[in-house]
Amino acid sequence: MAIKSGLITVMEKAARKAAPRLRRDFNEVEALQVSKKGPADFVSNADRAAEATLREVLSHARPDWGLLMEEQGEIKGKDEDRRWIVDPLDGTTNFLHGMPHFAISIAAEERGEIVAGLVYQPLTDESFWAEKGKGAWLQDRRLRVSSRRDMLDCVFATGIPFHGHGNRPEFAAILNAVMPEVAGIRRFGSAALDLAWVAAGRFDGFWESGLEYWDVAAGILLVREAGGFVTDYRGKDDMIARGQIVAGNDQIQSKLHKLLAGALR
Repeated sequence: MAIKSGLITVMEKAARKAAPRLRRDFNEVEALQVSKKGPADFVSNADRAAEATLREVLSHARPDWGLLMEEQGEIKGKDEDRRWIVDPLDGTTNFLHGMPHFAISIAAEERGEIVAGLVYQPLTDESFWAEKGKGAWLQDRRLRVSSRRDMLDCVFATGIPFHGHGNRPEFAAILNAVMPEVAGIRRFGSAALDLAWVAAGRFDGFWESGLEYWDVAAGILLVREAGGFVTDYRGKDDMIARGQIVAGNDQIQSKLHKLLAGALR
């Protein structure tokens, strides 16, 4: 039986308080007021409202902590060693097109290390959570990464460059290297959920570049606590600085990052 700490309890409280507004706005997606934040990068009223709710709950529970938030950026706290890392709506483009695949991502960082993380899917009420040294969970069920060892049996998730974002020649080289070696590749549009699904064994592995800290902070811990490995494309622990993620079990993650590194020589 999973025993949730105060940190996880606070994260779930915050996510569940923000979720009803997201569900309501998702059902009325055509009526949303949407403003452009950049080329093919949108932010909605729902996104901002969810972030405000998350900040309210998290700051009330830990008033001295800082926050790093997708929309509001970095907010310093009195406690310089601890902060929340928050993405209020990972999968905004899916959300705005009526595609039911998006999530709230919250992580707790202490002295530069992620110690707890939550990825919450408002539509399915799936709460993926993990604490350092205590495992990864979906609700009260322990999670383990896929046990597959042969790349030809594996399905991978990734992100695809789009207008104004990503390196298309680099992605094409990687895709050409990976496609012949695997059973399938999927692009679902939420890195937070992709990593949660790797932790749950739904995907065998994941890779993507151009990611921000709030996209992946909780997901990295989920995968590692589910027995998986996460590195950058070169197999190093430099994911955030490089904005690159490769995740999977011990065998598949190693094979995948070697394919990526070889494609980028």
